[in-house]
Amino acid sequence: LIRERTKAGLTAAAARGRKGGRKPVVTADKLQRAQDHIANGLNVREAATRLKVSKTALYAALQSASAADS
Repeated sequence: LIRERTKAGLTAAAARGRKGGRKPVVTADKLQRAQDHIANGLNVREAATRLKVSKTALYAALQSASAADS
C-alpha cells in the first residue's frame, strides 16, 4: 500500500515536471569558469577555492565533462 502511494506520488510529480535528487553543486557556468581558470594556469585546488566548491566535486565534474567530450 505504501509503495503504491509512493509510486503514484512520484509519477504525479514527474507529470508536473518535477525531478528528484540533489541539485548539482558544479553548474555548467561554474564548470566553464573552472576550465578557464585551469587553462590560465591555476591548479584545481585554487580554481575550486575561487568558485567556492570542493576540490573533489570539481574533479568529478571535470572528469565527467571530459568523458562526455570524448
